[in-house]
Amino acid sequence: MALENKLGITDSAELARMEEKISKKKAIELFESGYLESLEAGKFISLAAIHKYLFDEIYDFAGMVRDVNLAKGNFRFAPVMYLKAALEHIDAMPQSTYEEIVEKYVEMNIAHPFREGNGRSMRIWFDLMLKKELNLVVDWSKVDKNDYLLAMERSPVKDIEIKYILKEALTEKIGDREIYMKGIDTSYYYEGYMVYKAEELGV
Repeated sequence: MALENKLGITDSAELARMEEKISKKKAIELFESGYLESLEAGKFISLAAIHKYLFDEIYDFAGMVRDVNLAKGNFRFAPVMYLKAALEHIDAMPQSTYEEIVEKYVEMNIAHPFREGNGRSMRIWFDLMLKKELNLVVDWSKVDKNDYLLAMERSPVKDIEIKYILKEALTEKIGDREIYMKGIDTSYYYEGYMVYKAEELGV
């Protein structure tokens, strides 16, 4: 079953294709419009604005905090009842060093604030912090997708691995659109739509 959407699509694979096509187009607009530069780095309100920009043509819930519990594999993301407090905590976390920025990114991934489109929105949000605080971004083409996914899965327990993987891919090419877009490329970071997709819990 596909998530309820503005496009009236009921097939999940077709929705995935349209979602990728539209979100990539919107991501390019987001990059070229200068809108990203107006957002406050590291704040949830900025992440919500990015999510709304990418997915507003597809979902009514674009930019809105989820109201369902989500899990991926055996891992449960922050329960809805604690989500508001988790986001307030993340807002208050420091972000002046590379290590602090990655720690904030990991915590936001655990929060997983939206029903869909968390990864793409969060990678833009993460790069925005790196750009504004350190004048760096991640060259996602240098990040092995399997290493990244496994490191992110393990990051709630130990974040050394994801810190190492992303640090090796840092670049000063902060204005390079191709590097930016690699972080939005869902086909690069998801080996099949349903495999890594967070599932809603009926609890």
